[in-house]
Amino acid sequence: MLTANDAEDIWDDEEPEEDVTEENAEPVERLRIVTDKRQEPLRIDKFLMNRLEGATRNKVQQAIDEGFILVNDNIVKSNYKVKAHDTIVVFETRRPESQEIIPEQLPLNVAYEDDALMIINKPAGMVVHPGCGNYSGTLVNGLMWYMQQAHIEVDGLTRVGLVHRIDKDTTGLIVIGKTEKAMQHLAAQFKKHTVHRRYIALVWGDLPEDEGTIRAHIGRNLRFRKIMDAFPDGEHGKEAVTHYKVLERFNYVTLTELRLETGRTHQIRVHMKHMGHPLFNDATYGGDRIVKGTVFNKYKQFVENCFNILPRHALHAKELGFMHPVENRWLQLDSDLPQDMAQVIEKWRTYTAGIRKQ
Repeated sequence: MLTANDAEDIWDDEEPEEDVTEENAEPVERLRIVTDKRQEPLRIDKFLMNRLEGATRNKVQQAIDEGFILVNDNIVKSNYKVKAHDTIVVFETRRPESQEIIPEQLPLNVAYEDDALMIINKPAGMVVHPGCGNYSGTLVNGLMWYMQQAHIEVDGLTRVGLVHRIDKDTTGLIVIGKTEKAMQHLAAQFKKHTVHRRYIALVWGDLPEDEGTIRAHIGRNLRFRKIMDAFPDGEHGKEAVTHYKVLERFNYVTLTELRLETGRTHQIRVHMKHMGHPLFNDATYGGDRIVKGTVFNKYKQFVENCFNILPRHALHAKELGFMHPVENRWLQLDSDLPQDMAQVIEKWRTYTAGIRKQ
C-alpha cells in the first residue's frame, strides 16, 4: 500500500519543479537559541554542531547555505561568528509521518481518460497530496478509490499516478498517469519544460504592457520561511520565467493569461506580486485587500462583495497540453473558468462599464 513517504519527484505547475523532499516541505522552527552575554566569538557551524543531535559540519553548512538557519532574522554564512545576545533560529522541513493513504469516494471531475492516463479538473479547496494536517479528502485519496474501482493496480503505481500538482486553492487541469511507464514519460516532459501550461488570473492593477516576460529567481523568503519571494539579482532561489498577456482591463484589476516556462513554488503568485500586481484575493501575497482603486465606500463594498464570492486567489489552470505517453500524439485540453471566478470577472466587467458611462 502507498504511504505518504512514497512522494518523490512530483513536478508542479506554479509550484516546484523538484522532488517533494525536505526542500519543498513546509519549514518549521526546530530550535531557537539566544546566546548569553558571556558568549565568546565562535563560527556558527561549530556552535551548532554542539547543539544539534546528529549534526555534522557538512549538514550544518548546507542548512546555512539554503537559508534554514537565521541569526537575528538574517541569513548568514558559515564563517559568521556567534556573539553575545544573538538570536539563532534553526528551521527544518519535516515530511509527514508515514501514514497509509485511505481510499475515499470523492467527487472527481474527469475531463479525459484512456488506458494510460486521466486528466482531472480540480476544484478549489482540494489538496492534491496528503501532508501535514491533510491526510484525508485529498485528490490522492479520491484517486486511490477511483482506481481500485477500475481494478487498476495501485499498489505498484507510485504516488497513485501523480506527476505534478497545483495549489489547494488553484483550480484547473492536472494529469494523472495510470501506469508506471506513462508516469515516467509525463514526468520527463515536465522536467524538459515541453508541457503546455496556460493559466488565467485576475490581478490587481492595470498592467503597463499588453504582454511581457517576468524573470526573477524564486526562493524562500529570507525572514518568513513559509512563503516564497522573488530575487531579481539572482543571489537566492532558482531561475523562474513567466510570460504574461493582458486579456481584458477593468481599470483597477486586469484579466491576464500566464504561461510558465519554469515551475517554481508559487511562481505566478510571487512573480505577479513582484511586479506590483498580486493576484486578486491572494491572502499570502497581499492581494486580499484593496491594492488599486478609490477611497469611496461604494467601491470598498464592491470589492468586499467580490472577495465573498471568490474567497481564494483568482487563479485557474485553464489549458494543459503534452505528448501522449503511449500514442505519440499531442493531447491538449481546455477547461472552463470555475463559477466563482467567472462571476467575479463579470462583476468587474459590469462595474467598469458603469464607470465609463459616467
